[in-house]
Amino acid sequence: MNWTSVGIFGLAATLVVGAVVTGERVISRQDRTDRVTVIYWEKWTGSEGEEMRKVVNAFNESQDRIFVKYLSISGIDSKTRLAIAGGNPPDVAGIWGDQVVQFADANALTDLTELANDKGLDENYYIPAYWDGYVYKDKVWALPSTPAAIALHARPDLLPPEVATPETFPKTFEALDALVEKISVQGPNGSLKLAGFLPSNPGWWNWAWGYYFGGQLITGDKVTIDTPENLRAFRWIAKYTKKFGSKEVQSFQGGFGNFASPQDPFMSGKVAAEQNGVWKANYINVYKPGLEWFAVPMPYPADRPDLKGRSNLSQDVLCIPRGAKHVKEAFEFLSFVQKQDVMEGLCSAHGKNSPLAKVSEKFFDTHPNKYIRLFDQLARSPGAFNIPKVGVFPQISNEMNVAFQEVNSEQKTPERALADAQQRAEIIWSTYRKQVLAQ
Repeated sequence: MNWTSVGIFGLAATLVVGAVVTGERVISRQDRTDRVTVIYWEKWTGSEGEEMRKVVNAFNESQDRIFVKYLSISGIDSKTRLAIAGGNPPDVAGIWGDQVVQFADANALTDLTELANDKGLDENYYIPAYWDGYVYKDKVWALPSTPAAIALHARPDLLPPEVATPETFPKTFEALDALVEKISVQGPNGSLKLAGFLPSNPGWWNWAWGYYFGGQLITGDKVTIDTPENLRAFRWIAKYTKKFGSKEVQSFQGGFGNFASPQDPFMSGKVAAEQNGVWKANYINVYKPGLEWFAVPMPYPADRPDLKGRSNLSQDVLCIPRGAKHVKEAFEFLSFVQKQDVMEGLCSAHGKNSPLAKVSEKFFDTHPNKYIRLFDQLARSPGAFNIPKVGVFPQISNEMNVAFQEVNSEQKTPERALADAQQRAEIIWSTYRKQVLAQ
């Protein structure tokens, strides 16, 4: 299978023609005569990019056979696809975890199974839920750069004293709803001044809400969007729209500043609690130092205590594209990144938790996120979950975003929105299975 076959799922076939030219121009290998040059494309910029550059420099200084040339590349997913199709890919690409299956289905990645086994990089080396994200059809396609877990963040200064600690904060969705009712502030005309919590803020994981209520998007090989569990989640979302008003919520959120700024709604005090990732602490430390906050697991339905400790996981991963010129040397760099001290240094600098099964006390004690142990525990919890392992996840996630917005704006009922999303997703999945998986 090649990228032309999956054109409707991320790459227009007409673009493939220019891949060779584009790949050569962007890669610009400039090989050293004294070492094998490994080209590494990464999506990170700013401080995150610089921290990975430090890792690259450390690898280059650790031996004299390989030189990793590190390039920060915008639009890395599409440019990597083009370069693979043109036969001139980078040797290493830093992509998002939700792209691994699609790349693997398109025969665009190098199978790392034997190389990983030889280095002892197996299911025992990583936290199980993270390891699951590297394996597809019993083969290893990627290894981690940095992972993340998601939790609820809260500001004690905006909460009643009786719930202003991690120990006393509401544990269930019902208790959270009651707290939001109590502390949210609306003006005489209904305009929102303070929201205790909003399901739409920041709105990055709309696909995952059903999982917190016991649902899934894919079960086996079936799309399962319009199930009772997912419907329960979207009815809960609709309650917030009904409480505050869709126009009021949209107007309120229209005044939010960028998350990487002091005007971020959580940091500026417009929301008292929000769902966010382990990296949130880094932004608070930079843009609102001294802000008091804490993190707790996401709530669960009162009648489903079995759903305690749920957390949707995300990852940045490293892969070796198919057609890479220096596979063995590239994997030496990947395995260097997996060393405990290297991984802990990178994850700490990025404000992330480690994907490794073994974590040092120094990592916890010196980490910039004071609640890093919680995020580590969430990643190890039986309730931790990944994205569905299907190549059309980005498209299904898109359909869930559409359904969420339809409910959040009161355009459709939860029942109608999910039924329509189910129908659209079934068509997407069926087309993908025929055209890409030949099923």
